[in-house]
Amino acid sequence: MKTSKQVEKHVKGIANHRRIDILLLVSESSGIALDEIAKTLGCNFKTVSGHALKLVSAGLLDKKYSGPRVLHALSPYGKIFVKFIKDFKKL
Repeated sequence: MKTSKQVEKHVKGIANHRRIDILLLVSESSGIALDEIAKTLGCNFKTVSGHALKLVSAGLLDKKYSGPRVLHALSPYGKIFVKFIKDFKKL
């Protein structure tokens, strides 16, 4: 069972509309690189990079190094939060 402090860390990770958009995109395109995320969302690469770092720090995204590229996928907790976001958007 997670403590309130641990839950707070995850919730703060999604406390931004861009980070929510990134999570939803990664859920549809697992193994996506930052440049592809930036292009798809129409955002600056540095902005996406900063948000991705916060999502990784919050334990919602995983990174995998593939040569010079860094590929992103949802962590197990990221999958839970994506399900929550999608369910919540339907209300």
